[in-house]
Formats: sequence, C-alpha cells, structure tokens
Amino acid sequence: MPVSSHRETLAALLSDGGFLAADEEAGELLASAAGDVELLDSFVRRRLTGEPLAWITGSVSFCGIEIHIAPGVYVPRPQSEPLARRALERLPATGAAIDLCTGSGAIARILTLGRPEARVVASDVDDRAVACAASNGVEAYRGDLFSPFLPDLEGRTDVVVGVVPYVPTAELPLLQRDTFAFESALAYDGGQDGTEILRRVLTETPRFLRRGGALLLELGGQQAAVLRDDLERLGYLDVTVLADEEGDVRGLEATFGGSPSVGRPHRAHAHA
Repeated sequence: MPVSSHRETLAALLSDGGFLAADEEAGELLASAAGDVELLDSFVRRRLTGEPLAWITGSVSFCGIEIHIAPGVYVPRPQSEPLARRALERLPATGAAIDLCTGSGAIARILTLGRPEARVVASDVDDRAVACAASNGVEAYRGDLFSPFLPDLEGRTDVVVGVVPYVPTAELPLLQRDTFAFESALAYDGGQDGTEILRRVLTETPRFLRRGGALLLELGGQQAAVLRDDLERLGYLDVTVLADEEGDVRGLEATFGGSPSVGRPHRAHAHA
C-alpha cells in the first residue's frame, strides 16, 4: 500500500521507525519525490530499511551548501562542519590545501568556494567517492592519503584537513543501527585504539605542510591526548583540542613548526 503524501502522517511513520528527525526527513523525501506517489513510496521503504537519507535524496546540506551524494559514498556529518570552517579560516586566499579521505568532497568543496583562487586537492581510496567529489567540483584523486599528489605540493601546502577513519575497531558495533548494512567499515575503522590512520597522517603531513601550515583532523574521546607525544616529536605546535558545545572532543588543530625542537612545551586547550 502506498505511503501517505501528507507530511504529518509520513513523519509519524518515520518516527515509529526510530528516526529522530522524522519531520525534517519527511519534508526532504516529499520534496525529492516531487509529487510522484510511487517514487515517494519507494523512497520511504528504502529509508525504513536504514538506508542513508542522502543516498535516497541524492544530496545533503553541509555548511549551508548542497553537496551531491552518490549511493555508496560516505555522508558528511554536521559534526564535521566546524572542522571545515576552521580549515577555511587557515587557508590563505591563494594558498594550497589537501583534503584527505574526502568522501563526497564536502570539505574540499567548502574550501574551493570560500577560496576560489586557492589550490584545493583531495584524495580517497574509493572510486565512487572520487567520482562523487569530482561531481561536486572537487579536484579529486584516487589513492591512499597523500600518495596521489605530485611533489609540487611538498613543503608548499597551507592546510591539510581530513575526516579519516578513527573509530576503534572494538567500538564499531556501537555505531548507529544499520550503519554497516549500507556503509563500509573502511570509512570508520581506525584500528585498535582508533589512531592507526591518524598516526599515519601525522607522520606523512610534514612532507607537505609549509612551516606555519595547519593540520586539522577529526577525532574523538582521548585520542588527542594519546597522540600528544607524536605531535611533539614530529614538530607540531600550538595544538588545540576542538570540542563541541557539549564539551565532546571533535578534532584537533595544530601548526607545523618544522623540525621538532627538543624541550619545546606542548600546549593543548579545548574550546567550544
């Protein structure tokens, strides 16, 4: 039986299905179906299985910009928006930025729009993600972290930013229901303590960042503290732990100071 095209009824159906933003989602599904009742029915049935909303509607709003999302591509989360905005603040008007594990290219797109004269490149290991990022106007390359980039970016990059996998392997089952019925663990699994890929980024970034350039990474829990020694050893300065309004750790920002200095104090603080 076709679902109702009335927003309130549809929202109630989604709410009963366990979706917290049911009314908002109902509005998006109705708008995407554009009056096609059969299409709406298909959309709702797909959503009730737990399929990501953005895969169904084909887009998501990120930092106020509509980002195309292809099926199978990681959907950027609102929690990543402050990281993108901070990366934009650190990127000079004619500078250069690298977005790692770009997914749909959401962060790179925000940087490109905000700094149209800057060089912004991105990478991802998934062909679907690279194609999706390209459809969003991003200069994206397939490859592992920095591997696709030419030497002309070495030592000349102003910003390295990334939402790399950082969920500890043992905590993957705690993620939202149906996550891995559709999405790949590859987008989340950060190894035993969640810092496996984060540590790789810390180690490989100094080859690309200029002195005074910024590294911004999404992470959580105690991972910033766990990475403290690595940050100091590799020459990162002015490390800031980024927290949300509720005080939950969401990322870190650090400035590359060049060769590590023995005895340099490590500074870290949190801000909302």
